Amino acid sequence: MCTLIIAWRVLADAPVVVAANRDEATDRPSTPPAPWAGAPRIVAPRDERAGGTWIGYNEAGLFVGISNRWSDEQLPAGRSRGLLVADALGQESAESAAGVVEDALAADPYDGFNLVLADADVAMLLQWGGRLDVTEFDPGVHVVMNAGFDEQFRAVEARRDAARHQAENARSVRAALRPDPDEDAEAWLDRAGAVLGGHDFGVCVHGDGYGTRSSSLLALYPDGTATFRYADGPPCETPFESVVRRPAEGQS
Repeated sequence: MCTLIIAWRVLADAPVVVAANRDEATDRPSTPPAPWAGAPRIVAPRDERAGGTWIGYNEAGLFVGISNRWSDEQLPAGRSRGLLVADALGQESAESAAGVVEDALAADPYDGFNLVLADADVAMLLQWGGRLDVTEFDPGVHVVMNAGFDEQFRAVEARRDAARHQAENARSVRAALRPDPDEDAEAWLDRAGAVLGGHDFGVCVHGDGYGTRSSSLLALYPDGTATFRYADGPPCETPFESVVRRPAEGQS
């Protein structure tokens, strides 16, 4: 995943609201989001090559999402980063998931990543590029891409121009998705889906054998319910389907 947008504690009805595009090789097999066996209950897509995932949530109200992180460091490609996401989703809070990630980094090699952990109380970004940097997010809309997040983008030597373009795209996305007064999570997700598929923002990618493979829209509510909409293809041409739909008021 190369673009992850989180609206954390900024929409009145849902503390964790996420919109994300996954950019990947077009021949890498995956399956759409579904419940995973085990406890806590996890809902996530699955990478069929390594068995992990890139985005998901669990019944405790924990969200986890990951992107590759560009770095000048030559890191060993060891254990799959998608398995790290699955490990984190086995926890019941962002803080305990962060501890699992730290232990995993001490035990196995990983390529660079940006990992977002969020629940109703804490939202944080864990950046790994040979050392672990942890940033706790303030309430607001935050945009994470390969080269950095929000206004903090690194000029990676091998991808200097691409990093500059990502920084420009992140600024545009944050401005476009600033919540409107009294906007609820579902309305914000509607707008976010249009941004993810809008080529003006540079986040829906098409290339030779590589590009935006899928798109996710997710909201976690205080009552334990959730919304998860998923486009199993580029969001510019693939409709979002409801994987998990929050019950209407009065229903269960």
